[in-house]
Amino acid sequence: MKESLVNSSKHNVFVNLKNISVSDNFWKPFMERIRTVVIPYQWEALNDRIPNADPSYCMRNFKVAAQMTHKHIDYGVPKDIGHGGMVFQDSDLAKWIESAAYSLVWHPDPSLEKIIDEAIDIVCNAQQDDGYLNTYYIIKGLEKRFTNLRDNHELYCFGHFLEAAAAYYEATGKRKLFDALVRYTDCIDRHIGPEEGKLHGYPGHEIAEMALVRLYEIIKDEKHIKMAKYFIDQRGQKPLYFEEETQKNENGFYWKDSHFQYQYYQAGKPVREQHSAEGHAVRAVYLYSGMADIARLTGDADLLKSCNDLWDNIVNRQMYITGAIGQAEYGESFSYDYDLPNDTIYGETCASIGLAFFARRMASIAPKGNYGDVLEKTLFNGIISGMSLDGKSFFYVNPLEAFPEASLKDRRMRHVKIPRQKWFACACCPPNLARIITSLASYIHSIGKYTLYTHLYISSETKCNLDGTDISLKIETQYPWEEQIDIIFSINERMRFKYAFRIPAWCKKYNISLNGDEASYKLVDGFAVIDREWLAGDKISIFFEMPVSFIRSNPHVRENIGKVAVMRGPVVYCAEEEDNGNELFRLHTGEPESVSIKHEKNLLEGVTTISFTGKREKEWSEDVLYQIEEAATEDRKITLVPYYTWANRKIGEMMVWMNK
Repeated sequence: MKESLVNSSKHNVFVNLKNISVSDNFWKPFMERIRTVVIPYQWEALNDRIPNADPSYCMRNFKVAAQMTHKHIDYGVPKDIGHGGMVFQDSDLAKWIESAAYSLVWHPDPSLEKIIDEAIDIVCNAQQDDGYLNTYYIIKGLEKRFTNLRDNHELYCFGHFLEAAAAYYEATGKRKLFDALVRYTDCIDRHIGPEEGKLHGYPGHEIAEMALVRLYEIIKDEKHIKMAKYFIDQRGQKPLYFEEETQKNENGFYWKDSHFQYQYYQAGKPVREQHSAEGHAVRAVYLYSGMADIARLTGDADLLKSCNDLWDNIVNRQMYITGAIGQAEYGESFSYDYDLPNDTIYGETCASIGLAFFARRMASIAPKGNYGDVLEKTLFNGIISGMSLDGKSFFYVNPLEAFPEASLKDRRMRHVKIPRQKWFACACCPPNLARIITSLASYIHSIGKYTLYTHLYISSETKCNLDGTDISLKIETQYPWEEQIDIIFSINERMRFKYAFRIPAWCKKYNISLNGDEASYKLVDGFAVIDREWLAGDKISIFFEMPVSFIRSNPHVRENIGKVAVMRGPVVYCAEEEDNGNELFRLHTGEPESVSIKHEKNLLEGVTTISFTGKREKEWSEDVLYQIEEAATEDRKITLVPYYTWANRKIGEMMVWMNK
């Protein structure tokens, strides 16, 4: 009997998107904005119909590839027009389909579904007889396929399309794209793997690992786990495949003179020998997410140790207070421990999204409050900052300090684009943001053995099955602006189980009651756990005190010595020129004796602002560059807004870390 790769021990399973209805006053507007503005807008962008925006070429490429594959097809695009855009342009459509599919789950839309079906028809018409599906090589020459796995993103585009196909199949039951991607998976399996005669390669840009696990969880064919595991196990092994591929196919190697070398791709050494985050940040957290998936399914202790070490390194040494990661513009990469510059930061939106993927998968292995804390931090700060409040422009880079003149004139900060851009030639971030927000409900709860976990506090109604019993759970809250959270159970019969809800790391004082009385609970790994026999109508009320907190960095972070950042609850705040004048670096928080908190429903679509009296350094009496005297200061009211809202009014300076 063939031994199974999959460890049968049950882990934490997040509740399916279909079983959760979100009504949250904070998140529902974001979800609706994605559905009603961003998804239609991005469809126009994919078809090159956004005035004054960089063209995508995405749908054009698929039409050209379909016309080349089937001579009788005519989409009205010149057959000899060539491939446009990046080598990974296909992935933009895949992410769009995925986010649109999630939106269909909670808001059926026949007209959107029709558009998706027509796009899928075009994609499938481009597919080759052996299952291969990548417009770059279909248009540029199929004889070159699989000759540059390192840089040309074939397996990256495959992974994104596999995710899209799975999402659309789960949302609608339609199999056309899903079956096409299963055929493409089989095609890749015939060409890449450990067997003699196959390429012993793996993705240059990771994501296929996660996608193959998702495919396995739908159709339960262990060959897909085997492929994902091979991609992970083979990575970084000697002889190094990318090195051999480079020599054999005479590919250029952009990073040959860099400190990265092949570790740019997380391929410089085997993954079980990697214990600190290195290289391209998005690739890294996508890989770590896939590693966590395989560790969960196979019970691989060594792989899990690497995941734990990598998580610890990112969260405790290389993560910004906003949940941004990837400090360096050079290589869109991690740099080194405690290097957290605020103005030259890269902080790609996709990297924060990838960190959220990693957090969710680590929570699936062993629920710990720390994973939900990071998930919450990224969502409220480093992810939604990547989109304007009207949903029509986007940040690729998310700085913690911005000076528009420097972005224009200082080459070191040319990557910091202010204001947000309508679109990008490399447009990975906007559709990536759309797909995590449209699937947000699936991050709220998970189910373990005899235990229901709540990771995020989002007003919603959830239906799930715990050990054979149907449970309904309702969350009511105005979080993150207000401190009260009510959780109401609906159960058809008495049932004993554990309910575990995260106590946020930012909260130092809280109160928990059950049916109006003080609750009895235990604190376990960052969760309050109530173990009892539950009845219909049982109500937990949680009060998390949300004082304004002045946060310091670890003293190893040289950029923030003598500075503080301001948070209230999970929300990071910033000063903008609009409220505080220019040259924000002259502001000092001082020791505020009183802090004013005000919810302003007509400001930035409804936010809570923070204000206090601080100091501002005065102008000097003489126009000189240096002088001996100490700086004189004057009182100045400082007003802060949530970081995610910056650059939605006038264009100006912004600062998170202020002088103490």
